[in-house]
Amino acid sequence: MTPPQDPHAPPPAVIRPRLRRAHGAVVEASLPALVPAVEQGSLADIPFVNAQQAPDAVAFSRKHRDGTWYDVTCAEFAGEVLAVAKGLIAHGLAPGDRLAIMSRTRYEWTLLDFAAWAAGLITVPVHPTATARQVSWILRDAGARACAVEGVEEARTLTAIRAELPHLEHLWQLTAIHGSESSAIGQISAAGRALPHSAVGERRRLLTPGHIATLTHTSGTAALPQGCVLTHAHLFTRIDNAIELLYPIHRSLTDRPAATLLTLPLAHALGRTVALGCVRARIRLGHAPGDALPDLAGFRPSFLVATPQLLERVHHATRTAAEEAGRGAAFDRGAALARRIGAAVRAEQHGTGDGPGLSLRAGRSLYEPTVYRRVREALGGEVRFVISGGAPLSDSLATFYEGAGIPVHEAYGLTETAATAVLAPPHAPRLGTVGWPLPGTAVRIADDGEILLRGGQICSGYWDSRTRSIRPVTGNGGWLPTGDLGTLDDDGYLTVDGRKQDLITTADGGRFVPGPLERAVRADPLIGHCVVVGDRRPYLTALLTLDPEGLTQWLRAAGRRPAAAERMAEDPELLRHIQRVVEDAGRIQRFRLLPRPFTVASGYLTPAGTLRRAAVLRDHPREIEALYERRQR
Repeated sequence: MTPPQDPHAPPPAVIRPRLRRAHGAVVEASLPALVPAVEQGSLADIPFVNAQQAPDAVAFSRKHRDGTWYDVTCAEFAGEVLAVAKGLIAHGLAPGDRLAIMSRTRYEWTLLDFAAWAAGLITVPVHPTATARQVSWILRDAGARACAVEGVEEARTLTAIRAELPHLEHLWQLTAIHGSESSAIGQISAAGRALPHSAVGERRRLLTPGHIATLTHTSGTAALPQGCVLTHAHLFTRIDNAIELLYPIHRSLTDRPAATLLTLPLAHALGRTVALGCVRARIRLGHAPGDALPDLAGFRPSFLVATPQLLERVHHATRTAAEEAGRGAAFDRGAALARRIGAAVRAEQHGTGDGPGLSLRAGRSLYEPTVYRRVREALGGEVRFVISGGAPLSDSLATFYEGAGIPVHEAYGLTETAATAVLAPPHAPRLGTVGWPLPGTAVRIADDGEILLRGGQICSGYWDSRTRSIRPVTGNGGWLPTGDLGTLDDDGYLTVDGRKQDLITTADGGRFVPGPLERAVRADPLIGHCVVVGDRRPYLTALLTLDPEGLTQWLRAAGRRPAAAERMAEDPELLRHIQRVVEDAGRIQRFRLLPRPFTVASGYLTPAGTLRRAAVLRDHPREIEALYERRQR
């Protein structure tokens, strides 16, 4: 089993999608797979193949407590995988048993993933911020026999619901317990020392691409999470085509060996497939379990796959540093220019403009050392491109980073599609879209505007714990309904407008997708979340929350003392600022600023940070009604 890329290959020619038109519009786009499907073996083989073919190649970098980084070779990683797999077998876990992992992003997460597969197990990711109810549901649904948690808080959550989990026999803590030198990895490995290596080899030989690799649960924005059944073949299809598409492009941009710092949660499909792809392609990988900003400078990644929230934090952090150095106004001018440059690039990509003119290019040179270089340094200084996923990317962020010299390419997918199914390719970008289908994938727009997906990475179905069977997720022809609305342009680029269930129909019959409006409002650093309201109402309104970091920065710039968000909800100056933001977004006639931000604990966000719109609307009827009361003269 060889990684599906030649590190010395030239960048690929631009492969354009095949298009199908109906009634004058593009309704389907597809790209053929770049690599053949894997026909034998499993993901469990990857570490051992790497160790055999490139034992001294660097697979990971890990962070010491003193902040320095040290390397882990392919041979060392394979040795650890083998030791942990033997320990899992020694604990009595049988092929097909479920091992749940509840932790932030860290090296041990990826180690356990591969060790579990080498022992013939199925892994079940659980987000560390999930509520006790969600954790109980996921572990019962999966029938997990073992669970590894990161630390004390997660262990307490599991202990409190242990009586609800009759199948759970083993609970391990990844970080060392207070007063002990041993962590779960050491404990598990120690149990298997007496087993021969062949015990793992026998388990690996039993696995085929068609075996289940993981039960990965959906975020559960409107209902209980559903376990998506992803096989080794699904994950191979997803990561191998992404590697074949992106790795040669990376080689064309820099001579530096590829390396990335994983800031995404491994409990979700996007972060997981990034980690798997890096191990498969022998790309140096680091893990950032907490605040990623300090780690970026030390690790110096050459590319990133990140959420818009991280990109927002980098922007805010560099803006704050400039403000503290007395250069806040200069930063704002440079940021505004970057957005103009990005907008000109976007117009050129869409065929509606000629790109940045002489004056914009001259202005960019002026702000390069004081603004743009500092933004790139905040990302580590070596990043050549960023892939953004997990949530929609605002136009403001996309154009800012483009103008600052860091192209950001959006990705789109679902847990059901092993994360990315559509990607704005770095060799053929188009700002404002999520790009083309990933090779091996097809996109179709249904008659009602819903996005349908088809491809080899789409999961087998949802796990039904009651019948121990799999419910299919695809319909006729193998198409997966996503629940999202979108359009394909004349070149096959996909634009995602929002959730089908969120479509707003006003009292006069007007139809609005709230997503674009909400993103336009959230582009302001002060705004944490925006929920547009108006179904069967006379006009559109919005419920807003403040971003705590953005509020702190705004108060500092205004020369005012820091204040809690709930104390600012009636502040006249703040409300005037937000009024201008809402008016610039258009269509929203009134808004209400809520006193507290939305959080996972409040039930308004999923563990992945996705908004639970129905919960917000359900719990704020008085605030909504007040927005439609007759305006006082």
